[in-house]
Amino acid sequence: MIVYGLKTCDTCRKARRALAAAGQEPAFVDLRETPVTAEKIGFWLERLGPGLMNTRSTTWRGLSETERAGDPVALMTAHPALIKRPVIEDGAALHLGWGRDVQAALLPE
Repeated sequence: MIVYGLKTCDTCRKARRALAAAGQEPAFVDLRETPVTAEKIGFWLERLGPGLMNTRSTTWRGLSETERAGDPVALMTAHPALIKRPVIEDGAALHLGWGRDVQAALLPE
């Protein structure tokens, strides 16, 4: 299992703590320190849909209308904070965020 996020993100920290408490020790990739490829972001976008783009972020609000209308993969590659977090790869499964549905899928009852 790999958790992609930002080490300063509260949601990512909650997810990592909960997974560790459940006996799982996922690898963690900080998207700012170790940027992912445009190909991986494109794959995530295909699988997870437009919700991958974090339009509530400060980074998004700082973009011009022209930039916002650009290619989403290029935007997320250039600005990793635009990727909704965490993105969790668990084998063939891919999860976005740390909502109840993701927790139910990854944590034992």
